[in-house]
Amino acid sequence: MDEAVARVKADRRLTWLIAILLCWGAAILAKLVSTQIFHHAKYVADARRQQERKITLPAVRGNIYDRNGHPLAMSVSADSVSVNPLQVPDLSVAAELLAINLKGVNQEEIYEKMRWQAENHKGFLVIKKHITPAESERLHSLPVNWIDFANETSREYPNGEIAAHVLGGVYQQEKGVAGIEKAMDPVLEGKPGMLSMLTDVKRRGIDERVEVPAQPGTSLTLTIDERIQFVAEREIQEAVIKYHSRNGTVVVMDPYTGEILALANYPTYDPNIGPKEGDNPMARFNCGVQVPFEPGSVFKVITLSAALETTTLRPETMIPTGNGALSLPGRVVHDTHAHGTISMQEVLEQSSNIGAILIGARVGREKMYEYVRKFGFGQQSGVPLAAESKGLLRKLDHWGTTSLASVSMGQEISATSIQLARAASVIANGGMLVKPKLVYKRGDKLEPTEAPVRILKPETAITMRQMMEGVVLRGTGRHCCKLEGYTSGGKTGSAQIFDTATKHYTHSYNASFMGFAPVTNPQLVVMVTLNGTVGEAGFGGPSAGPVFNKVITEALRIRDVPRDIPDAPEAPQLIQAKAEKPEPMDEDDVSIAGLSDGASIIEEDPDANPLVTNAVLTGPRVPDLRGKTVREVVQQSSEANLPVLIEGSGIARQQSPRPGAILPEGSKIKVVFRR
Repeated sequence: MDEAVARVKADRRLTWLIAILLCWGAAILAKLVSTQIFHHAKYVADARRQQERKITLPAVRGNIYDRNGHPLAMSVSADSVSVNPLQVPDLSVAAELLAINLKGVNQEEIYEKMRWQAENHKGFLVIKKHITPAESERLHSLPVNWIDFANETSREYPNGEIAAHVLGGVYQQEKGVAGIEKAMDPVLEGKPGMLSMLTDVKRRGIDERVEVPAQPGTSLTLTIDERIQFVAEREIQEAVIKYHSRNGTVVVMDPYTGEILALANYPTYDPNIGPKEGDNPMARFNCGVQVPFEPGSVFKVITLSAALETTTLRPETMIPTGNGALSLPGRVVHDTHAHGTISMQEVLEQSSNIGAILIGARVGREKMYEYVRKFGFGQQSGVPLAAESKGLLRKLDHWGTTSLASVSMGQEISATSIQLARAASVIANGGMLVKPKLVYKRGDKLEPTEAPVRILKPETAITMRQMMEGVVLRGTGRHCCKLEGYTSGGKTGSAQIFDTATKHYTHSYNASFMGFAPVTNPQLVVMVTLNGTVGEAGFGGPSAGPVFNKVITEALRIRDVPRDIPDAPEAPQLIQAKAEKPEPMDEDDVSIAGLSDGASIIEEDPDANPLVTNAVLTGPRVPDLRGKTVREVVQQSSEANLPVLIEGSGIARQQSPRPGAILPEGSKIKVVFRR
């Protein structure tokens, strides 16, 4: 009996055990069905999140070239370093290793950042972006697994400050922040891709797969000529320093296409270096595009053009400028000295304010406003650069009693250097208003040129060219703007700067010169501006004129423009026996020391041997090789059979002997190149 009861109890326990096992198996089966069938996608996604890393593949930013294919901006590959503080075994040791191997990383600062992130359970900290190849090699050689590397691109500007204001810069996430880098950012930046990486438990890469390939940005070729840009920057820097100006600008433009061959500003900056405390804030302003100023007397070109179009005035028409003073309501306008009754041609040549006012009065308010607008003032020129100013041209119903007089001589209006270069192009190209062009090609595709608009009759433009040539031959530009081998025309400007605090014009000037060459078939327009010059030495002729002369002479040579003035016969060049340099001769001295009496002009040649006396130095003349590439120098010297000694690489910056000197037999021309 007892045995039967025990057996029943054993069977009951076995039944319960089997029931429990069946329930357990059913639960496991249900969980497997749920996991593998109903929630399969969810758990797969969770597993992928733990095992895979999604990495953005940055698109390579398009390069920027000058019109001859020389690189101005390029993107190069560089590693960026990051760590996961949660995986670092010893934060203090890690901070020491990173500080030793990475320049500019402070050990204490990086330790505090890692400690804070670890305490706050944050697993990603960028240590340094765009490290050097040497730094990357040192870090890769360390026997640690907590350093992560991301291959990115870094923007470099191989020529440093050259064309800095045109290019702008790229500082964060490869985004353009100024210049063409910002204006054309959508074209340059490309489209990023996506990389999927399979990792182990320590987040180390095992396998990877490119899900979306990155699309590189489109490269741009600019209309800028690096050689002309270098010359323009060199000359405007020298002038700003010499005349103690606040800033200066040079614009070189093709008058027929609007192509900008050079746009130089000083002070300037290196786009490879980001802004930092203590920098000159004006250095990063593209003054030629962003900063308008009262143009002063260069604006008389617009006044006289309007007069030729709308009145019966002609260059020979006499204008009674009187005793050099003209009373207007509330003020008196002066000329530099009394001109009396002079022709309209002489009004431009002598830059008579009174003459310009009287001519403007003949044009009238409505027509003057109409032609100022036609020349593009008071509106953006359309150059593809960020923050272009449209200047200031008040609407006609806001003009005061003397506004017509003021505008006629370039006051009560403000304009940028790019607008004035555009206005000068109208005269140079025969009366057409062009749109400034800065992008020559996108990739391999030529950028279309916008059709110009006629605003002057061809005969008006030709007449103005001849009148502006008179400024160089007989007027305010005669001492500084005559070119060797080329005819030229232009207009000086010396606009007094208005003090908004005292409501008076000061004795500080916006000195400027706009001009073109050659006169009969202008190939280049150059606009020079110096802001904040002082005294007569800071007038447009003495200060801005020489910059125009040097820049356009070099640019004409670089562009291979044929000369239109024959070279004068050269006198033999003798060497003086005395060591000291003779006093310079003025114009009268030159005429007295002429060759009419059979004597030769004696000059001192600093490149000649001072021990040689009373001997005529013979040999080839040294050409001007500055601003050329190594290849161009070698080619030119080979064609002329001249021996050269090359030092450095890049663009020719210096040479010895100087251009025009006689090269003694057995000597070489030393040319120094720098980037």
